[in-house]
Amino acid sequence: MHQGHWTCSTCGGEITELPFEPKRTDGLTCRNCFMKKRDEGSAAGSTGGSDAPKPRVEGSWTCSGCGGAITSLPFTPRDTSNLKCMDCFKKSRA
Repeated sequence: MHQGHWTCSTCGGEITELPFEPKRTDGLTCRNCFMKKRDEGSAAGSTGGSDAPKPRVEGSWTCSGCGGAITSLPFTPRDTSNLKCMDCFKKSRA
């Protein structure tokens, strides 16, 4: 946690601790305003991210790591020269 003296851009309250070191001070919100905005977004129909199924793109690609077949991706690839299957992708991140 980073200690400091900032002002909430929503309510004007004092912020003394943040979970990150801000690069800019405009747009900072206190925890209460952050939670309120997040809850309003969820009530307005936002899925919040993890609950919604991610659309898949079907196709026929080859893994650049092991040469295996890739038939479904969570994105549309712009460049297929460095596509990796899930196993090779995880190995490259470790």
